[in-house]
Amino acid sequence: MIRLSTAHTHDKTIERLSQRQLELSDAQLRMTTGKRVMRASDDPINAARAERALASVSRADAGTRSVEASRNAMTQTEAALGDAGDLLQQVREALVASGNAAYDDSQRKVLAEQIRGLRDQLLAVANRGDGAGGYLFGGQGSATPPFLDAPGGVQYVGTRGAINAARGESLPMTMDGDAAWLTAPSGNGVFETRVVTAAGSGWIDAGRVTDPTALTGAKYSLQFTVSSGTTTYSVLKDGVATPVTDVAYVPGQAIAIDGMAFAVSGAPADGDEFAIEPSTPSLSVFDALDAAANELATPLRNPGAIAQTTSTGLRDVDALLARLSLSRSAAGEALTRIDNTGARHDAARTSGQIERSNAEDLDLTAAISDFQTRQTGYQVALQTYASVQRLSLFDYIKT
Repeated sequence: MIRLSTAHTHDKTIERLSQRQLELSDAQLRMTTGKRVMRASDDPINAARAERALASVSRADAGTRSVEASRNAMTQTEAALGDAGDLLQQVREALVASGNAAYDDSQRKVLAEQIRGLRDQLLAVANRGDGAGGYLFGGQGSATPPFLDAPGGVQYVGTRGAINAARGESLPMTMDGDAAWLTAPSGNGVFETRVVTAAGSGWIDAGRVTDPTALTGAKYSLQFTVSSGTTTYSVLKDGVATPVTDVAYVPGQAIAIDGMAFAVSGAPADGDEFAIEPSTPSLSVFDALDAAANELATPLRNPGAIAQTTSTGLRDVDALLARLSLSRSAAGEALTRIDNTGARHDAARTSGQIERSNAEDLDLTAAISDFQTRQTGYQVALQTYASVQRLSLFDYIKT
């Protein structure tokens, strides 16, 4: 026979009531937070799922921050290259005007000053900051403006390359300024024509490719001879005579050799020489504008020299515009990649949030029903206990 003391029964009843109250409080807390799993001990498996999902969301958030930083940098870079293109178009207009035969030295000097002013504006664009202490064209990083206006010309003092906002992802924060501003292809992109000696008024155009398969990559020299009032020319290839030798000169008539054609206009003097050499990626925005401005500011030049400045300047500006346009396209492509990467991170964040919700969130309808059931049970137990506690021996005798 088991005997239970009144004190023991009382203690066990209080313990059960406390347990019911704790369960009711936990149910109420879950309803308030909306979480079914608040501690790892509640459900170890789903708690682990929730932690993994939270880590995935955190990685996606970090990736999104990188995306936003890269998007901001490339948006500014694309805008800067657009500004540079507009400035170069103004330089081109000034060069076109310089070819006006009615202009005198003073008017060409004004155009030279205009080009110098535009050149300084282009330098400011090339050294434009990103708003965060860096430079848009700083390459792999530069504590100072990446372009230095030195006595010998503008030099790139940054580190070539680019910085990415995240490892393993193409999220550029900078652009290689040397490649964008100082390495346009010289000449027409395949070969370059230039003056070696020009005592007369002859000038050479940019030339064109007539047969790509016939190109040799050699260096050519176009030499003029004037004898007894007759002008002839000869073409040398790497210093060696070619079949194009002692040909009668006709101003403006194309001279063709090895898949190339170019024309000389004006009146070359005896001994005048022009070079035709393979194009190299060495054309600098600033060097080209400095050369054009200096030549336009030089007085007392003959019409051939003026025409040569206009022709060479327009050729170089067009090459520079094409190079900056290519860099701008690269910035635009980077923005497209950035948007795609951002969309991928957004999808990863959403997936992680859904996974976390599935692992730890509460079914509110079931929770409300469970809470009401527990609340009813607790109230009934509490009322029963209160009724029993009010009974005494005298109450029992009265009944």
